[in-house]
Amino acid sequence: MSGMLQPEVLVLGGTGTVGGGVVAALLEAGSRVLAVGRSAERLKALRHRFGDAPGLDTLVGSVADDAGAEALAARIAEREHPLSAVVASLGSPLSSGRMIDRPASQLLRRLQRDLLPHLAAARHLLPLLADLGGRYVLVGSPCALRPWAGHGEASVTGSATRMLAQVLHEEAQPLGVRVQLLQVEEPVCDPSNKQQACAEWFSPLAVGRCAVSLLAGRGQPGQVIVSTDKKLASQPVAGKLAGIPLPLSLHEVSP
Repeated sequence: MSGMLQPEVLVLGGTGTVGGGVVAALLEAGSRVLAVGRSAERLKALRHRFGDAPGLDTLVGSVADDAGAEALAARIAEREHPLSAVVASLGSPLSSGRMIDRPASQLLRRLQRDLLPHLAAARHLLPLLADLGGRYVLVGSPCALRPWAGHGEASVTGSATRMLAQVLHEEAQPLGVRVQLLQVEEPVCDPSNKQQACAEWFSPLAVGRCAVSLLAGRGQPGQVIVSTDKKLASQPVAGKLAGIPLPLSLHEVSP
């Protein structure tokens, strides 16, 4: 890797609804972006969506388990552009139903799909951020904030992800890497729920802008959980993400 090259930001789950919003916000801010997803076709569609923007690169990969995350990290370590930050937007579609009507193995599967990939990714990607003292941001689900009727598995998993972020924050400090969780407090509006969307819901781009602000803003290093902010989401982030903090304020809450 060469320090003369502009660093890039890795977006895990870049082909998802929120992940695509993060990619859009990063490109809007002038950052180089490496979007990772499991589907080559969806990554191709992502490139087409942004007109093959020169700052966007894509990579087929998975962090579903340790082996996949290790292989992905090895490929990223060989890239020319140094890695300055990671935004992990991971999660599987919601499934309706009461937890007490389902076998315990159903919750285990949800944890395996939505929680353990965050741990696998962090284990292998955090060391790559140490050289630049980078940032690592997990995107949290609104299900973590309340017991959503019919989506209890997602609420339990989302809460576990919040705690994982707090543990990773502590354990990454010796590496000089700041780990935080961007807490999305309302559902995200997308084409599938546009008719039912409420005014307070965020768009994917709005969530992405909050993530970019968290990467670029000074913030408070000791605070782990950071709430999305309508004010930050309403405007593009000014300037480029090149390791220089931008003069943006964030509403940060204690664990």
